Amino acid sequence: MAEKNKKSTSKKPTLKDQIKSLNNDLESEKDKYLRLFAEFENFRKRTSKERIELFKTASKELMSALLPVLDDMDRAMKEFEKDSSVDYTGFKLIYNKFYDTLVSNGLSKIEVSAGTIFDAEKHEAITQIKAPSKKMVGKIIDVVENGYLIGDKILRYPKVVVGN
Repeated sequence: MAEKNKKSTSKKPTLKDQIKSLNNDLESEKDKYLRLFAEFENFRKRTSKERIELFKTASKELMSALLPVLDDMDRAMKEFEKDSSVDYTGFKLIYNKFYDTLVSNGLSKIEVSAGTIFDAEKHEAITQIKAPSKKMVGKIIDVVENGYLIGDKILRYPKVVVGN
């Protein structure tokens, strides 16, 4: 019978073993908690960035859709400048308001003028013509369509004629 008591007591974990086991379980649960918390923080940051990108993309698409309207208004402004009538003044107010709204939403014009050295990274050459002088070879002769940036990304390259 004494042998049975020894076997039954040896099978029962001691208090120290139980404490050690519980501490191991606690550490394991703490580790799971910290990993889950870190994963949630990463998820929160990632979704925040994705949301910002979504707004930028939506803005980019809207700006792209409005560029042909802006081009038409630019052409109309050039025609109206020849005639200083009341129509010109009214149209100029509307044009300025429209352009300022686009600028306030991140649109900026890429400044290009005749005589600027052509750079394939920044300009789109739609044609090449004989340069009026040797000095104009490899330079922009005319700007056919303005280019625009939204933030720091090119929305549309300026379309230019290059001297050859």
